[in-house]
Amino acid sequence: MKKAILIIVLLILAVAGFFGFKFYNKYYGSNISKDGYVLIPHGAKFDQILDSIAPFVKNKESFTEVAKDKNMDEFFKPGRYHFAKGASNTSLVNMIKAGNQSENSFRIGDFGDMYQMVGRVSKKTELDSLKFVNDLDKIASEKGYKNAEDLKKYFFIDTYNFFWTVTPKEFFKKFEDQYNEFWTSERKAKEQQSGLTREQIYALASIVYKESGGKPDEMKTIAGLYLNRFKKGMKLQSDPTVIYAINKQTNFKEPIKRVLYKHLTTPSPYNTYANAGIPPGPICVVDKNSVDAVLNPEQNGYIFMCADPARFGYHKFTASAEQHAINAKAYQDWLNSKNIK
Repeated sequence: MKKAILIIVLLILAVAGFFGFKFYNKYYGSNISKDGYVLIPHGAKFDQILDSIAPFVKNKESFTEVAKDKNMDEFFKPGRYHFAKGASNTSLVNMIKAGNQSENSFRIGDFGDMYQMVGRVSKKTELDSLKFVNDLDKIASEKGYKNAEDLKKYFFIDTYNFFWTVTPKEFFKKFEDQYNEFWTSERKAKEQQSGLTREQIYALASIVYKESGGKPDEMKTIAGLYLNRFKKGMKLQSDPTVIYAINKQTNFKEPIKRVLYKHLTTPSPYNTYANAGIPPGPICVVDKNSVDAVLNPEQNGYIFMCADPARFGYHKFTASAEQHAINAKAYQDWLNSKNIK
């Protein structure tokens, strides 16, 4: 009798263990075969989600069962989700239902055009570039600007994190908040002392950034030089403004690398060889260092600068037209020796 009872108990334990293992394995066992990301757009159907997940799961049926049991077939949040190798069905379902998506990194570089920037950024978002641009144009209009191009000053060069589902409004707000934080009372005081408008500061900062190649150690010197020219009523004669003027005409599809004499008469309000004064706006997205350089320029007597072929990326500065001619000749000879057109 005791033996029979023992056998029955063992059978019960075996059956319970079998079904317990199946339950545990289905809900908490590893079901993800590789690392990757799954994109779930707004308005997605459950079958679409399952198709996106299929390449990552070992057992699609078990995932489907757990998802339905937890009502994920009816309630889920769109996003970009990281599927980690070895993860369980339960952890993935809970992640998607809670909307715990993974951020994506965006590098905002020295884009010359806002639409050029949006084209790159939108590739890492749910929305297409046209929708992004139209919404930014609307934001610009609400602020009294002509279009999104006038929002360029709100952006700084850096790497940022956003969700794949970010809206243009959320995207811009991040930069607007950063812009407002940057303009402290101290910087506003220096802005007043400079005698420049905010737009002129950003326009000069963009020239400083381009001329310096983004290296902060020459920025204040370059800012001082261009402010010297501006105060003397001289044309700024900055090559990057000519490059910008030409590239803008071709929508940046055929960028030029070298400014030739024929380019100096390019008709554009941004061409500082053809026009006196500061351009109407920045020729690129800038970094914080370049704006600070304009607010804190080096006090120098320089009027001329020329790329230094002996120190790639740096310049020779002088107040002498004669010395500048010598420096310019050395640089032109170097360009010709490298066959740079």
